[in-house]
Amino acid sequence: MSPDSRPATFFAQLWRQLPFFLWLVALWMLLWGQFTWLAFLTGVGIAIFVTRVYRLPPVDLSGRVNLWWGTVFIVSFILALVRGSLLVAWQVIDPRSRPVNSIIAVQLRTDDDLIMTHTAVTASLIPGSLLIEADRARRIIYLHVIGASTAEEVEAQRKAVLGWEARIVRAVGSKAQLEIIRRATVDTPRQGGAPV
Repeated sequence: MSPDSRPATFFAQLWRQLPFFLWLVALWMLLWGQFTWLAFLTGVGIAIFVTRVYRLPPVDLSGRVNLWWGTVFIVSFILALVRGSLLVAWQVIDPRSRPVNSIIAVQLRTDDDLIMTHTAVTASLIPGSLLIEADRARRIIYLHVIGASTAEEVEAQRKAVLGWEARIVRAVGSKAQLEIIRRATVDTPRQGGAPV
Protein backbone atom coordinates (compact mmCIF):
# COMPACT_ATOMS: atom_id res chain seq x y z
CA MET A 1 0.00 0.00 0.00
CA SER A 2 1.46 3.35 -0.97
CA PRO A 3 1.78 6.11 1.66
CA ASP A 4 -0.67 8.26 -0.31
CA SER A 5 -3.44 5.64 -0.13
CA ARG A 6 -3.20 5.16 3.67
CA PRO A 7 -5.00 8.41 4.60
CA ALA A 8 -7.68 7.74 1.99
CA THR A 9 -8.23 4.23 3.40
CA PHE A 10 -8.31 5.57 6.96
CA PHE A 11 -10.91 8.22 6.09
CA ALA A 12 -12.98 5.71 4.10
CA GLN A 13 -13.06 3.37 7.11
CA LEU A 14 -13.85 6.29 9.41
CA TRP A 15 -16.74 7.37 7.17
CA ARG A 16 -18.16 3.82 7.12
CA GLN A 17 -17.92 3.57 10.91
CA LEU A 18 -19.36 7.05 11.56
CA PRO A 19 -22.99 5.89 12.07
CA PHE A 20 -21.82 3.29 14.62
CA PHE A 21 -19.66 5.90 16.37
CA LEU A 22 -22.58 8.36 16.51
CA TRP A 23 -24.81 5.60 17.85
CA LEU A 24 -22.34 5.01 20.71
CA VAL A 25 -22.39 8.74 21.53
CA ALA A 26 -26.22 8.81 21.41
CA LEU A 27 -26.38 5.70 23.58
CA TRP A 28 -24.11 7.37 26.15
CA MET A 29 -26.36 10.43 26.22
CA LEU A 30 -29.46 8.25 26.57
CA LEU A 31 -27.90 6.31 29.44
CA TRP A 32 -27.25 9.54 31.34
CA GLY A 33 -30.57 11.06 30.29
CA GLN A 34 -28.84 14.28 29.31
CA PHE A 35 -28.63 15.94 25.93
CA THR A 36 -26.03 18.55 26.80
CA TRP A 37 -22.69 19.54 25.33
CA LEU A 38 -20.93 17.95 28.29
CA ALA A 39 -22.76 14.65 27.76
CA PHE A 40 -21.98 14.82 24.03
CA LEU A 41 -18.25 15.48 24.58
CA THR A 42 -17.90 12.77 27.23
CA GLY A 43 -19.80 10.43 24.90
CA VAL A 44 -17.29 11.18 22.13
CA GLY A 45 -14.46 10.44 24.56
CA ILE A 46 -16.05 7.16 25.68
CA ALA A 47 -16.76 6.15 22.07
CA ILE A 48 -13.13 6.79 21.10
CA PHE A 49 -11.95 4.85 24.16
CA VAL A 50 -14.25 1.88 23.48
CA THR A 51 -13.45 1.65 19.77
CA ARG A 52 -9.67 2.10 20.24
CA VAL A 53 -9.01 0.07 23.39
CA TYR A 54 -11.35 -2.85 22.79
CA ARG A 55 -10.82 -2.97 19.03
CA LEU A 56 -14.31 -4.01 18.13
CA PRO A 57 -14.62 -5.71 14.76
CA PRO A 58 -15.58 -3.22 12.06
CA VAL A 59 -19.28 -2.93 11.40
CA ASP A 60 -19.86 -3.00 7.67
CA LEU A 61 -22.97 -1.00 7.01
CA SER A 62 -24.71 -1.43 3.70
CA GLY A 63 -24.86 2.30 3.02
CA ARG A 64 -28.48 1.81 1.98
CA VAL A 65 -31.37 3.26 3.99
CA ASN A 66 -34.97 3.00 2.80
CA LEU A 67 -37.05 5.54 4.75
CA TRP A 68 -40.36 3.95 3.75
CA TRP A 69 -39.40 0.52 5.07
CA GLY A 70 -37.79 2.13 8.11
CA THR A 71 -41.13 3.76 8.87
CA VAL A 72 -42.96 0.47 8.26
CA PHE A 73 -40.58 -1.24 10.69
CA ILE A 74 -41.08 1.39 13.41
CA VAL A 75 -44.88 1.43 13.11
CA SER A 76 -45.05 -2.39 13.01
CA PHE A 77 -42.76 -2.58 16.03
CA ILE A 78 -44.89 -0.15 18.06
CA LEU A 79 -48.06 -2.07 17.17
CA ALA A 80 -46.37 -5.37 18.07
CA LEU A 81 -45.26 -3.91 21.43
CA VAL A 82 -48.81 -2.84 22.25
CA ARG A 83 -50.32 -6.13 21.06
CA GLY A 84 -47.71 -8.21 22.90
CA SER A 85 -48.17 -6.21 26.11
CA LEU A 86 -51.95 -6.63 26.01
CA LEU A 87 -51.77 -10.35 25.29
CA VAL A 88 -49.24 -11.04 28.04
CA ALA A 89 -51.25 -8.90 30.48
CA TRP A 90 -54.40 -10.83 29.57
CA GLN A 91 -52.63 -14.15 30.12
CA VAL A 92 -51.58 -12.95 33.58
CA ILE A 93 -55.02 -11.77 34.74
CA ASP A 94 -57.13 -14.47 33.06
CA PRO A 95 -57.69 -17.18 35.70
CA ARG A 96 -58.43 -19.82 33.02
CA SER A 97 -55.19 -19.12 31.16
CA ARG A 98 -52.35 -21.59 31.51
CA PRO A 99 -49.96 -20.53 28.77
CA VAL A 100 -47.52 -23.12 27.54
CA ASN A 101 -43.97 -21.98 26.91
CA SER A 102 -41.86 -23.11 23.98
CA ILE A 103 -38.28 -22.81 22.85
CA ILE A 104 -38.17 -22.14 19.12
CA ALA A 105 -35.27 -22.06 16.71
CA VAL A 106 -35.42 -19.61 13.82
CA GLN A 107 -33.10 -20.08 10.85
CA LEU A 108 -32.42 -16.62 9.47
CA ARG A 109 -32.08 -16.16 5.74
CA THR A 110 -29.33 -13.55 5.59
CA ASP A 111 -25.73 -14.01 6.71
CA ASP A 112 -24.96 -10.69 8.40
CA ASP A 113 -24.10 -10.14 12.06
CA LEU A 114 -25.78 -6.75 12.24
CA ILE A 115 -29.06 -7.97 10.70
CA MET A 116 -28.98 -11.00 13.00
CA THR A 117 -28.45 -8.77 16.04
CA HIS A 118 -31.23 -6.36 15.07
CA THR A 119 -33.62 -9.24 14.41
CA ALA A 120 -32.81 -10.97 17.71
CA VAL A 121 -33.12 -7.76 19.72
CA THR A 122 -36.39 -6.80 18.01
CA ALA A 123 -37.94 -10.22 18.65
CA SER A 124 -36.72 -10.17 22.24
CA LEU A 125 -38.08 -6.68 22.98
CA ILE A 126 -41.64 -7.68 22.12
CA PRO A 127 -43.41 -8.92 25.28
CA GLY A 128 -43.90 -12.67 25.24
CA SER A 129 -40.54 -13.71 23.83
CA LEU A 130 -36.97 -13.65 25.01
CA LEU A 131 -33.74 -14.41 23.19
CA ILE A 132 -31.87 -17.24 24.89
CA GLU A 133 -29.13 -18.04 22.38
CA ALA A 134 -27.76 -17.01 19.01
CA ASP A 135 -25.78 -19.43 16.86
CA ARG A 136 -23.80 -17.09 14.64
CA ALA A 137 -22.15 -19.81 12.55
CA ARG A 138 -25.47 -21.39 11.53
CA ARG A 139 -27.52 -18.14 11.63
CA ILE A 140 -30.02 -19.57 14.11
CA ILE A 141 -31.58 -17.67 16.98
CA TYR A 142 -33.35 -19.45 19.83
CA LEU A 143 -36.27 -17.77 21.57
CA HIS A 144 -38.31 -18.61 24.65
CA VAL A 145 -41.91 -17.85 23.67
CA ILE A 146 -45.02 -17.69 25.86
CA GLY A 147 -48.24 -19.11 24.49
CA ALA A 148 -46.95 -21.22 21.61
CA SER A 149 -48.11 -24.74 22.38
CA THR A 150 -49.17 -26.15 19.01
CA ALA A 151 -47.10 -26.68 15.89
CA GLU A 152 -49.16 -23.98 14.13
CA GLU A 153 -48.46 -21.42 16.90
CA VAL A 154 -44.75 -22.24 16.87
CA GLU A 155 -44.65 -21.83 13.09
CA ALA A 156 -46.53 -18.52 13.38
CA GLN A 157 -43.87 -17.26 15.82
CA ARG A 158 -41.09 -18.41 13.49
CA LYS A 159 -42.69 -16.57 10.59
CA ALA A 160 -43.12 -13.46 12.75
CA VAL A 161 -39.38 -13.41 13.49
CA LEU A 162 -38.60 -13.91 9.80
CA GLY A 163 -40.96 -11.02 9.13
CA TRP A 164 -38.85 -8.80 11.40
CA GLU A 165 -35.73 -9.91 9.57
CA ALA A 166 -37.36 -9.02 6.24
CA ARG A 167 -38.43 -5.57 7.46
CA ILE A 168 -34.95 -4.81 8.79
CA VAL A 169 -33.30 -5.93 5.54
CA ARG A 170 -35.75 -3.85 3.50
CA ALA A 171 -34.96 -0.83 5.69
CA VAL A 172 -31.15 -1.03 5.99
CA GLY A 173 -29.89 -4.20 4.30
CA SER A 174 -27.63 -4.41 1.30
CA LYS A 175 -28.93 -5.06 -2.21
CA ALA A 176 -27.66 -8.65 -2.02
CA GLN A 177 -29.54 -9.21 1.25
CA LEU A 178 -32.63 -7.63 -0.22
CA GLU A 179 -32.46 -10.07 -3.13
CA ILE A 180 -32.18 -13.01 -0.70
CA ILE A 181 -35.31 -11.81 1.09
CA ARG A 182 -37.15 -11.36 -2.22
CA ARG A 183 -36.24 -14.88 -3.34
CA ALA A 184 -36.99 -16.48 0.03
CA THR A 185 -39.47 -19.30 -0.07
CA VAL A 186 -40.61 -18.60 3.49
CA ASP A 187 -43.83 -16.61 3.58
CA THR A 188 -43.27 -13.27 5.33
CA PRO A 189 -46.30 -12.14 7.33
CA ARG A 190 -47.57 -8.62 6.81
CA GLN A 191 -48.82 -7.95 10.36
CA GLY A 192 -46.66 -6.94 13.31
CA GLY A 193 -46.30 -10.55 14.37
CA ALA A 194 -45.91 -10.04 18.10
CA PRO A 195 -44.71 -13.27 19.69
CA VAL A 196 -47.15 -14.29 22.39
